[in-house]
Amino acid sequence: METMIRVRMSAHDAHYGGNLVDGARMLELFGDVATELLIRHDGDEGLFRAYDSVEFLSPVYAGDYIEAVGEIVSCGNTSRKMVFEARKVIAPRPDISDSACDVLSEPIVVCRASGTCVTPKDKQRRQ
Repeated sequence: METMIRVRMSAHDAHYGGNLVDGARMLELFGDVATELLIRHDGDEGLFRAYDSVEFLSPVYAGDYIEAVGEIVSCGNTSRKMVFEARKVIAPRPDISDSACDVLSEPIVVCRASGTCVTPKDKQRRQ
């Protein structure tokens, strides 16, 4: 089962000079994806236990559209191992105008991560 969300990074998300978005914003998106995966799998939001790895691969800027995807790759008694990827799918074109954007022909992978979530046995409603 895979889940995807798509959001536009705003000026509010920009944390550094040049409208660069903080990498933690990608982890926030992965947390939202993980929550949906757990709800679909267990009927409960569960808890994010830990990231095993996080790789920031390309910069993200205000105005970029980011697609975050994730899937459960293995399940234990209460643990769910997940993998995530964030991709830039639309980028602003301020060189053309303040409102110009391009849909990218090939998405740019900006972040990858893997982690483990836990849904306590007494909270699991689906199997």
